[in-house]
Amino acid sequence: MTPVPDPESGPPARPATGRRRPDAVPRLSVGDLDDLRPGWLLVAMPSLTDPTFAGTVVYLLDHSDSGTLGVVLGRPSQVQIRDVLPGWCDLAIDPGVFHVGGPCETDTALCLARCTVDGSAGGGTSAPDGLRPVAGDIHLVDLDADPAPLADRVAGLRVFAGYAGWSPGQLAGEIAEGAWACVPGLAEDVLSETSGPQLWRQVMGRQTGRLAVLSTAPADPTAN
Repeated sequence: MTPVPDPESGPPARPATGRRRPDAVPRLSVGDLDDLRPGWLLVAMPSLTDPTFAGTVVYLLDHSDSGTLGVVLGRPSQVQIRDVLPGWCDLAIDPGVFHVGGPCETDTALCLARCTVDGSAGGGTSAPDGLRPVAGDIHLVDLDADPAPLADRVAGLRVFAGYAGWSPGQLAGEIAEGAWACVPGLAEDVLSETSGPQLWRQVMGRQTGRLAVLSTAPADPTAN
């Protein structure tokens, strides 16, 4: 006689064969504060709803224990460079307008240019007067300098009104909250023809893993 199992005892235990527990969804990697350096980007995550920075890409100019400084990319204004800095307008790329660099000191102009520099002994490079290296061939331009000597070196420039700044510890908290992703920047980002949500998707789209997937989401969740 075949024994009948007790219905309250459940099925007999046996090893599971041919089955594998599905892997957990990997944690979204957004980088951390140690990754940041001049030339890197802070890319606003969809959870960042502050209208000042929602959907933005920030190009970093300086990052140290004393704080972080950068400019928002891809926010053209209606102010023509020729009306304020006529000597520099011929070196600016289209559109030849000021870009809104951030909420700090909006009456201050910062200029970024893609430049060539001379090689120096030992394989290094030297920047001429009026240029300060940031990362790669991107330089800060002294707008008080004479633009004429730089004309042959500048492959294009952008002028920003204001900048974005974080005091010590402030940005670390925002990154820990998932407000920003820290990713490498390219010189092309500074002078990109795209702006706004298109620039945000372009930068996110070249990342890997789940960050790349986010490129299909609205840069600003309030626009969804």
